[in-house]
Amino acid sequence: MGRTLANKQEIVGELQSLLKESQLAFVIDYQGLSVAEITNLRNRLRPKGAVCKITKNTLMRIAVEGDSNWEPMTEFLKDSSAFVLVKEDLSGAIKEYQAFQKESKKTTLRGGVMEGQALTEDQIKAITELPTKEELMARLAGAIKAMPTRVAVGINAVPTKLAVGINEVPASLARAIKAVSEQGQDAA
Repeated sequence: MGRTLANKQEIVGELQSLLKESQLAFVIDYQGLSVAEITNLRNRLRPKGAVCKITKNTLMRIAVEGDSNWEPMTEFLKDSSAFVLVKEDLSGAIKEYQAFQKESKKTTLRGGVMEGQALTEDQIKAITELPTKEELMARLAGAIKAMPTRVAVGINAVPTKLAVGINEVPASLARAIKAVSEQGQDAA
């Protein structure tokens, strides 16, 4: 028995709401995976803030239609598609999928979409090399902590240079006047 129109609309609505919450989506060919293997993949992705959805390409095409952020995904919609929608830990979710792929040797990554851009497999893998959110926050905190020292040095340096410059003008003027007067005495 096929799906009803209302059922299909419900699926499209669910996909659209998942996409609104996601930062990254990547498409994999899951042909040959058993239900147990797909469940394993889903269980591995869940702690990383990712969801693995298996749906018809037509329904995903309808879900992304008109959404410039996700429309580039249509180029990956062919054959048996599973969609990994990542909300939080981009790097962690990709690494979990890569570990799963290495173990099962049955899936292939077709590509993905992030911020309206279609991504190749290599670009998706490159995301794993980016620092985590926690690492970035630690770096930012360290930079802010060091900032007052640098700002204070910079602020103190400006008045010091200004004072030296102001003191130098009269001294230079005095030397110039003295040099001119000495020249005048030598000429007389």
